[in-house]
Amino acid sequence: MKPPIIVFDLDGTLVDTAPDLLASMNHALSHVGLGPIADDGFRKHVGFGARIMLERAYEESGHAHPGKETLDELMRRFLAYYEDTMPGASRPYDHVLEAIAALEAEGYIAAVCTNKLEAYATRLLKALGIDGIFKAICGQDTFPVRKPDPAHLTGTIDMAGGDPRRAIMVGDSETDILTAKSASIPVVAVDFGYTDRHVSEFGPDAVISDYRALDLALARKLHHAGKSGPVFQR
Repeated sequence: MKPPIIVFDLDGTLVDTAPDLLASMNHALSHVGLGPIADDGFRKHVGFGARIMLERAYEESGHAHPGKETLDELMRRFLAYYEDTMPGASRPYDHVLEAIAALEAEGYIAAVCTNKLEAYATRLLKALGIDGIFKAICGQDTFPVRKPDPAHLTGTIDMAGGDPRRAIMVGDSETDILTAKSASIPVVAVDFGYTDRHVSEFGPDAVISDYRALDLALARKLHHAGKSGPVFQR
């Protein structure tokens, strides 16, 4: 019998990467003569991906849309800086590793399903010394599709060797929640990630503010309730 599985999004869910993503963004902007964008609420844009984050930062600096050529150059500089400085200040969220360990003791396995490029996701988790925790680390380029396509999530579960009938997704965004819902897999949303709206608005099966709430009791409740169960908050 395949084991139950917890699948985590990466940025804003498993690891707080915003400080380094924002630093990489400001590094790229400096090469086109733009001053740094303060965090000051801007991290809500991080979850939309680097390209959109750069577009919004460029426009927030009082300029029109940068155009494809400029945006491509910004992306190149962003990725080079991010890769060179990894892991920087990025750290796993408080209590997440303990939550994973406690669930592993109950027979669960863990995996990562992210729209970050697989190589960057793997390199980050290795740099943090936690890549060995996960049975699979799947990025936007691991499969022909990416979130919110449910095949990204189900493919991750299959690659990890988990049981899709006893799977749970953990994420911080509308994309994560739509992905899990499309795959008919219960989804827990963390409310401290990168989104411009509160995650409860997207209809997850549960919302948590602290990883100490991600325990066996919650997992059992989610599996028992199925997709018809009410949204509840811990």
